[in-house]
Amino acid sequence: MRVGVISDTHMPKAADTLPEAIYKDFKGVDLILHAGDLTELSLLDELNKIAPTEAVSGNMDSWKVCNKLPTKKVVKALNFKIGLIHGWGAPDKITDVISKEFDDVDVIVFGHSHEPMNEKIGKILYFNPGSPTDKVFAPYNSYGILDIDKTVKGKIIKLN
Repeated sequence: MRVGVISDTHMPKAADTLPEAIYKDFKGVDLILHAGDLTELSLLDELNKIAPTEAVSGNMDSWKVCNKLPTKKVVKALNFKIGLIHGWGAPDKITDVISKEFDDVDVIVFGHSHEPMNEKIGKILYFNPGSPTDKVFAPYNSYGILDIDKTVKGKIIKLN
C-alpha cells in the first residue's frame, strides 16, 4: 500500500495550486493523508480526485474546515494504525504533545511545524511531511510517501 502525505498547504494564501510534483507522485497512491491547515475545503475535493483522502483540521483552518473535520483520527492501513493529527506548540516538544493523543498506534502523521520529520521513537514512527507550499519555519518545501507492507517506511520528498 502506498500513501501520499501532505500538510500545511495553507491554500490559497500560500499557493493557488499544489506543486505539479505532488500530482505526479500521488498518481496511483491508495490513500492520501492531509495533516491539517488546508485552510479551505475545496482542496479535499481536489485530493479526492487523485485518491481517497483522510484529513484533520489544523490551527489555521477556516471555520468551515474545522466544522467538517476532526482534530485527530486513527486511520487503518493494512495491519497498521496511523494516528493523524495537526499538532501544536513548539517544534522541539511536538512529539511529546501528540504522542499523548493516541493509544496503540504504529505511526503518527502530523504537521504544524512545517519541519519534515521521519523518525522512529520507541515503537512509533513520527512522520511530518513538511509543507509543499509554505517555507515559513522550514528550509525547503516538501511532502511525503508512506510505503506500507510488512513494515511502514516513510520518505520525505524535497521540492526545492
